Amino acid sequence: MSTPTSSDSGIIVNAYCTRAVVPELKFPHRLHGRWAKPNAEMGEHLKGFEGYVISRGLPQATPTKYHVVRHIRRVQQQLSFSIDEEQMNAVSLWADAANAIIFLPDGNIRDPWGRILVSATGGDPEAEAAVPYPPEAWQRKARTEAIVEAKGLSVPHHLPPLVSEPELNLRHPEEVSARALALLMVAVRAEGLAEGDPIPTAQLRQTFPAAIVKLTPKETIFINQEAPPRVDIVQFVWRYESAFLLEWALGLAAELPFPEQICDVPTTFRALIAKSPRNLVKHAKLREPALILDALDLHYRLHWHVRQAKLDGQAPPCVLDAGVILERHYALNWLARFEDRDWDDVDTPT
Repeated sequence: MSTPTSSDSGIIVNAYCTRAVVPELKFPHRLHGRWAKPNAEMGEHLKGFEGYVISRGLPQATPTKYHVVRHIRRVQQQLSFSIDEEQMNAVSLWADAANAIIFLPDGNIRDPWGRILVSATGGDPEAEAAVPYPPEAWQRKARTEAIVEAKGLSVPHHLPPLVSEPELNLRHPEEVSARALALLMVAVRAEGLAEGDPIPTAQLRQTFPAAIVKLTPKETIFINQEAPPRVDIVQFVWRYESAFLLEWALGLAAELPFPEQICDVPTTFRALIAKSPRNLVKHAKLREPALILDALDLHYRLHWHVRQAKLDGQAPPCVLDAGVILERHYALNWLARFEDRDWDDVDTPT
């Protein structure tokens, strides 16, 4: 790592770590502050840091700057400390283990090994500079790419890894089960409207008592409308697919089939209401995080594939259903707290 500007008190290092648990600082240092999620002050600080990153480096949007911003949005811990210059190599080893990018007094944003990712003065990133990802993320990316290629499909290797086990903070099982019931409720309402035989809202409230209080603002508006716009009806019918994804995540569906066709709606419905809603929420358990992350990685890359096909004016391959992929990706991003967004505001960038 090149020597940054320092002060009489040593070099001030700000580290932005995506791992929920980071190694101890075993080198000589002076700790100034430490934040961990959830923390309101940390959230405001990260927003400010993200704005700083966007304002620096090359004036145009670049892949490196984009992935630095994505890293900031995954940060779990932020540490500020001072060290003497001879400790810089130890800091690099620690930052690599903590999956951290670092900000030094010279204003540059650097990778764990000190290579400039975003220049304070508007220059290019340094050669070989790379936004860090835990090894688990790279391994999962490679496995997914092999699965996709075995299906005769292709996705570019430059697509990044995604969130991995050391960074993950899944939704609580009770929250997931309540969300699945709410999705089922709005999908049932939408299906009835689409077929010209809507189930009365009062009846839905009796059937899904645990879901009523968990409806989002958009869902509440839809449920209470006598004649919603056609586009809303179609959108909410698709929520069967999101409900099925969460049903699978809760272990209520044995398998998550490759997204070639829509789910079996009657089976999806029965699986979620087989137990009383109260018991479903109370005794909910999620599958192993690794399996959920495998599904997220797969549907992220497949979503890129179908979107690219549309941009190229081509139909999605017959082995893929674009609507199913979108709904699953949406639900998985919510489940993995992508950018900590509420359900109505979930994004699915590829």
